[in-house]
Amino acid sequence: MRITQKDLEAVVSRINRICGTPATPYSKDAAGKISPNADCYHLSYAYGGVQLVQMSDVIGCSGVRNVLGTGHITKSDLYNRMQAFIAGLEVTK
Repeated sequence: MRITQKDLEAVVSRINRICGTPATPYSKDAAGKISPNADCYHLSYAYGGVQLVQMSDVIGCSGVRNVLGTGHITKSDLYNRMQAFIAGLEVTK
C-alpha cells in the first residue's frame, strides 16, 4: 500500500486528538498575529523524507523536538512508527 501525505496527516490528527493537543502548529488571532501552539504534533519534511515533531511546551516558543528519534524517513516507515506510537499512547490511557 502506498502511503500519502494525506494518510500521514490523518495519523497526526489522531495523535493530537488522543493527547488533547492543538490540531495545527500555528494559530492566527483576530488581529492577524500568528503564534505557535504548544505541544502540537505535526510533520516535518526535508531531504526527501518526513518525520514526526512536536512543538515546544513553552507557550510562544516555536522550537520542535523529534518525537521518534528517526530523522527524516520514508512515508511508509513513518506511518508504521506512528501507528506503534499510537498503540503506546492508548496503552497508557
